[in-house]
Amino acid sequence: MEMSVELVAHAPAFVMVAETVADVAAREALLDRAMGPKRKTKSSEKLRRGRRPSEGLAFVARDASGGVAGTVRLWDVRLGEGGAAALLLGPLAVDPSLKNAGIGSALMRHAIAEAARLGHAAILLVGDAPYYGRFGFSAARTGSLAMPGPYERHRLLALELVDGALDGAAGTLKAAGRKLKAQAPTLAA
Repeated sequence: MEMSVELVAHAPAFVMVAETVADVAAREALLDRAMGPKRKTKSSEKLRRGRRPSEGLAFVARDASGGVAGTVRLWDVRLGEGGAAALLLGPLAVDPSLKNAGIGSALMRHAIAEAARLGHAAILLVGDAPYYGRFGFSAARTGSLAMPGPYERHRLLALELVDGALDGAAGTLKAAGRKLKAQAPTLAA
């Protein structure tokens, strides 16, 4: 036990900041390392494709040298056809070499606090209930909601930032929010 305490005492400092355009390549490389090649085939990706994250809700964790150690983004969605607005969280990823350093938890707390501060009413995600439950997410309010494409129903979780925000919510989540601008083909990535 003393060894883990010793490690925590000397853990590098991380800061949660807004993602910038300069972070895109590092974020994508981190997501590839943390989630593997199948990450772009998930049903959540269908709601993100061609869209920009919700305004002010894309974050990275920077290490002491300024490198990207973690990422989380939230996306605008509608709860069913013509339904209420909500956010879809994901992906949340941390550099595999830094797992269990508290970066994912810090990113989650930061993202939830910022979403609440900006006036959003609810956040949904597809993930593991034991992990996300500690932040208040559960499947208790998602029984009448669905993701587009295949997913495991018990992994569709929600957190109300405003009491009653998910009352009567039903149907398949729909992409909403800002679309990506078309990139000129001559621009290097």
